[in-house]
Amino acid sequence: MTSPAVVLSIAGTDSGGSAGLAADLTTFAALGAHGCCAVTAVTAQSTTGVDSIVPLAATDVQAQMVAVLEDLPVAAAKAGMLGSAQTAYVVADLVAGSVPLVIDPVLVATSGATLGDDALVAAYRDVLLPKCTVVTPNLDEAARLTGLDPQRPAIEIARALHEIAPAVVLTGGDPSAQVCRDVVIDTIGRLTVLEHPTVPSGNDHGTGCTFSAALAVHLAHGLDLQSAVRLAQAFVAAALTISASWELGRGRGPVAHVFNHPH
Repeated sequence: MTSPAVVLSIAGTDSGGSAGLAADLTTFAALGAHGCCAVTAVTAQSTTGVDSIVPLAATDVQAQMVAVLEDLPVAAAKAGMLGSAQTAYVVADLVAGSVPLVIDPVLVATSGATLGDDALVAAYRDVLLPKCTVVTPNLDEAARLTGLDPQRPAIEIARALHEIAPAVVLTGGDPSAQVCRDVVIDTIGRLTVLEHPTVPSGNDHGTGCTFSAALAVHLAHGLDLQSAVRLAQAFVAAALTISASWELGRGRGPVAHVFNHPH
């Protein structure tokens, strides 16, 4: 039997099991990859919000990454919540440029909790994004990274972000709209708007993490960016459809990560 692709997640924990490392590792497994991890922060959170965040020192994150990279054939990596500018520098030094790297710039939680300060935003802009393979922000994150008003057209914000990062997937999920539109700009500047039906659901905690994790797996398998994005979109849509009827927690419940999904 062929060994699975190895994908590394660099992210924070979610004690509620919806986002962060919980979403990444289960998504990797669902898509047939072997997941490794480097914990950047430990959070106390649930479906109702984030209660506390304890970031790990950048040296501790570095030690975890070195342990994995020196032992296992990592085929792709995904970075979620980093917690500090120092950790962003470590990721840029150890991973960026060596394997496909998906950056999900987690800066604000769905609940509104701030997960990244101005120093981290500057580290993204100056050090990490120029070296990554693709960045996958939502509109608010992209606006913060570019300094533009989030009310500006999504395509304009995506183009501004592409001046910093080699490729961009600006995810768009408006629950009130019938169609979601993801703006994709590849490494040669080709812009495509990929549409997919909106899945109405109150259980959508972890969708951004799940999308970027699925994208990392498909890039690890050697797919081109647009093909990988379409498959990641389909995975998240199916996951949202399954979890839409769940009753888990008192807030925004988790999206389904593991289900009978063809690789």
